[in-house]
Amino acid sequence: MSTTKKIRFIQLVDEAFEDLELWYPVYRLREAGIEVLLAGKEANRVYHGKYGVPATTDLRLADVNPEDFDGLLIPGGWAPDKLRRYPEVLDLARHMDQENKIIGQICHAGWVLVSANTLKGKQVTSTPAIRDDLVNAGAHWIDEPVVTHGSLVSAKGPADLPQYMRALLSLMALC
Repeated sequence: MSTTKKIRFIQLVDEAFEDLELWYPVYRLREAGIEVLLAGKEANRVYHGKYGVPATTDLRLADVNPEDFDGLLIPGGWAPDKLRRYPEVLDLARHMDQENKIIGQICHAGWVLVSANTLKGKQVTSTPAIRDDLVNAGAHWIDEPVVTHGSLVSAKGPADLPQYMRALLSLMALC
């Protein structure tokens, strides 16, 4: 009988997420045996990506206990601009950062960590469009497809998803 704790991640969701940046990590982690739950402002709500792909939330942000999760995924698209306005999201991001739990951010997702004030002194990448935001938040922006700094993995965009997932999975020693 195995007593190994199941690894659990929370994937944030809001309208206009980048479809691939949400679903590709969810499916890859689930293939690796990791439980991934989707959380948004409302539970059991269907949110739509920029290209219309739906995502139904499992949890309401207000009901997420960060102690129950080993990692946090933040998709890109326009969703991060909405997500960073919710105190629950900022508290969750701060908790995950303080506990050195895995955080994956891709493309525009860095906006959430800017608003959570967790980037000072960290090396990150993102879409070049938010480079100045990350630098002004105290991060050192690197022009690379994927950057890992401790338990934070960042990627530029959809084309970098395979490298992004390898980096995330390597933090869990699953590659």
